[in-house]
Amino acid sequence: MSLGALFFVVAALGLIAWFVARARAVAFRTGRRERFSALPGHHGAFVALWTMLPPLIFLAIWWFTSPALVTDAVIGTAAAANLPPPGFERAAILSEARNLSRGEAFGAFHDLSELLAPAYAAAQSRYDWIATALAALLAFAGFAFAYARVRPTFAARSQVERIVMVLLLLASLIAILTTVGIVASLVFESARFFSIVPVTDFLFGTHWSPQVIDPRDPGASLGAVPLFWGTFFIGAVIAMAVAIPFGLMSAIYLTQYARPSTRRWMKPVLEVLAGVPTVVYGYFAALTVAPAVRDFAVSIGVSWASSESALAAGLVMGVMIIPFVSSMADDSLAAVPNSMRDGSLAMGATPSETIRKVLVPAALPGIVGGVLLAVSRAIGETMIVVMAASGVAQLTLNPFASTTTVTKQIVDLLTGEAEFDSAKTLAAFALGLTLFVVTLLLNIFALIVVKRYREAYD
Repeated sequence: MSLGALFFVVAALGLIAWFVARARAVAFRTGRRERFSALPGHHGAFVALWTMLPPLIFLAIWWFTSPALVTDAVIGTAAAANLPPPGFERAAILSEARNLSRGEAFGAFHDLSELLAPAYAAAQSRYDWIATALAALLAFAGFAFAYARVRPTFAARSQVERIVMVLLLLASLIAILTTVGIVASLVFESARFFSIVPVTDFLFGTHWSPQVIDPRDPGASLGAVPLFWGTFFIGAVIAMAVAIPFGLMSAIYLTQYARPSTRRWMKPVLEVLAGVPTVVYGYFAALTVAPAVRDFAVSIGVSWASSESALAAGLVMGVMIIPFVSSMADDSLAAVPNSMRDGSLAMGATPSETIRKVLVPAALPGIVGGVLLAVSRAIGETMIVVMAASGVAQLTLNPFASTTTVTKQIVDLLTGEAEFDSAKTLAAFALGLTLFVVTLLLNIFALIVVKRYREAYD
């Protein structure tokens, strides 16, 4: 039985256990008037949890370990005697044999794969039955343990709450440990990169050409300053030049001028921009905006304008992050006390003067925090720059010229056939760590600004 089917079987056993335990709790409550510490549903939930959790934990662990066990079993068969030494070819043959045994391939490039496919199918079937038996044993053992404790004096409610609390704690730890794992992997691989390339060459070098790296001086071709400048130029200059005015003006209109009926439909429509997949923005930038920008540049005499310009990527990125700026500015303006607005109007100021000289200055910390969050979102954007920006790393202030970003280069470095231990591939982790640190600092600073603003008007 497959793991997916086993999960459904375990869930069905848990449902049956709930009904059985609840029926028993209802039976011992019948005819008694004393006060019980738990409802029948609590007893049912306690038994159901003990029936499902042990086999589910086992199946989760089994899902990670069983492929290696199956592969080891196949390698131990006589048909695997002709396998090549450990390496790419061996892994390709075993992967192809695994796909053939599952019916996920229609042919084989290696004859040895067809010979190993029956061994894979037999080993997989054997381990699936082992998993089924162990999961069933754990389910019945958990049921027997929990069902024996169902009695009038048993505090099932507190036990269920304790189990749920442990599950919630584990869920939060998974998120934390995932973050720690990501950071640890970036730090570890970046340390390997910096053991090859000096930190100063990477952070302050002005020449980026990972395609041709001199083994005697790899840092000479891996200076990341052009990448940092391109990321800043596209994400923090051009994109913000679009997002800040449009986002701020839309927030001012929605909070100060729009009728309630207009605000009810216009604000959700504006926020729909935040839900559009970034790959859609990338297609829009590559197929519509980039040619239009190039044609405009040619029309004003810039004949060498690139179809993969910084302006095209930055414009679309700015449109994408308008909802971030607008939403934070909207909340900041709405949080300013009405007494400040009313006092300004009572002194004879016009609505526009009140907005310019009272509301916006009072809400400025919150607006700045929203802008910083939008900047961190923009410089970490990938799909738009992958599809619309160039791969040419250069220091330029010309928006019609080709330029690249950190995220674009990370994608390029991790795709291809370069060795994982090479400086070219490891440079992607160093770029990722640098981008992570920058965005983290921006987010922390933005949250500090927003927190101080909220404390001022709470």
